[in-house]
Amino acid sequence: MSAPVVETFGLTKRYSSGLVAVDSLDLTVRRGEVYGFLGPNGAGKTTTLRMLLGLVHLTSGTATLLGRAPGDPESLARVGAMVEEPAFYPYLSGRDNLRVVARFAGLPDRGIDAALETVDLLDRGGDRVRTYSQGMRQRLGLAAALLKDPDLLILDEPTNGLDPAGMADMRSLIRRLGSDERTVLLSSHMLGEVQQVSDRVGVISHGVLIAEGSVDELLGQGSVLVRAEPLAQARESLTRLLGNGRVEVVDGTLRLASDPADVPRIIRELVFAGVAVSEVRPMERTLEDVFLELTGEEGRNYAR
Repeated sequence: MSAPVVETFGLTKRYSSGLVAVDSLDLTVRRGEVYGFLGPNGAGKTTTLRMLLGLVHLTSGTATLLGRAPGDPESLARVGAMVEEPAFYPYLSGRDNLRVVARFAGLPDRGIDAALETVDLLDRGGDRVRTYSQGMRQRLGLAAALLKDPDLLILDEPTNGLDPAGMADMRSLIRRLGSDERTVLLSSHMLGEVQQVSDRVGVISHGVLIAEGSVDELLGQGSVLVRAEPLAQARESLTRLLGNGRVEVVDGTLRLASDPADVPRIIRELVFAGVAVSEVRPMERTLEDVFLELTGEEGRNYAR
């Protein structure tokens, strides 16, 4: 297996006020994957990304980016980043704004149109940025991050401020960008967004990484909802079928820790037991369900 593209051990950021924004973070991002860095606003995501890019000094621990220390010029030459909302000169065209970025980074202009085409802005590249929608500005920021044709793309809340159509466009772009050898590190507080585009996910809360794994691993086994009468008889029958600890009464229904593929067997058991069944349906867990189970709270704001 190749060396990780991003790796941290005990990464910590403590401010002079005593606030711990990132607390002993161990993180591994593998080559060629889309890694979703998930947590509520203020959980420490942006601080972590800024430390990886060398924009914020770490307090303790270690971090490597493409095998080198944060801020190392050789690794940064292979990294494209969009951290927080991108800012552009409103009176310049999208293409001219990218020329400014390219010259500042010491890059040739020849990659500008390719970057605009990748983010579906080639036909609007000559228009002034002040005429762009919020979604177009976000895509222009992504084009700026792509000018280096980077090995690693770091995106901080790329769907912030976008309407549903803009969010769908950005999701499609991220999927496309993560479909080759390029690695994408994506931070977001939008749990559904991360679930749809990521290969693996790290969940952060209060600056602490509380879970990491593939989306399927984090979602775990599905469950089944059953609405039947009499409830006690249905529970007894299904406990015999599935085993102790697999059947729970919730709000007048039964929640079964069972694969949705078991639904026909569950219905058959209830019918044979003489139970009146009004509803049996799979309940798919989401990353939001997982996050709330892990943290026990609903997205308070913490130190960013």
